[in-house]
Amino acid sequence: MAAHQSYEDQKKLVFYGLKLLGIITIVEVVFALFAKGHIVPSITFGKDGGIGQAIYMLAMIGASLYKAYFIVFFFMHMSHEVKGLVLSVLLPMLLLVWAIIAFFQEGGRWGAAREQIKQKNQEVVQPAPSAKPTGYWLDGTMRG
Repeated sequence: MAAHQSYEDQKKLVFYGLKLLGIITIVEVVFALFAKGHIVPSITFGKDGGIGQAIYMLAMIGASLYKAYFIVFFFMHMSHEVKGLVLSVLLPMLLLVWAIIAFFQEGGRWGAAREQIKQKNQEVVQPAPSAKPTGYWLDGTMRG
């Protein structure tokens, strides 16, 4: 464990953390607005599916992961704990994140399947023109 800090040192550390998280959040919001064309309407790079979207997604994921790291290791004081305790907290958290991603993926597939069923149920099928019906057992037994 680290040595105890004075109240003023702890207060400075908390305000530093709040400022850092606030700045990163503001940068994320401005970057998202810019990427979606809300700041400069002629420039969008979050929708084309190309390199622009990949950069946008990586930047947003990276900033979010850094904020999560900062909160866990400094505000939750995990940086001062033993390795076993840190792993016992982080490994289940990673499994939880994996489960959330898996549920969103599965939910997207389920939603797409529901939409396909809805479209198929609304589809109108016209009967095909057919020849004069004939009997099932013997020719001429059905009237047509």
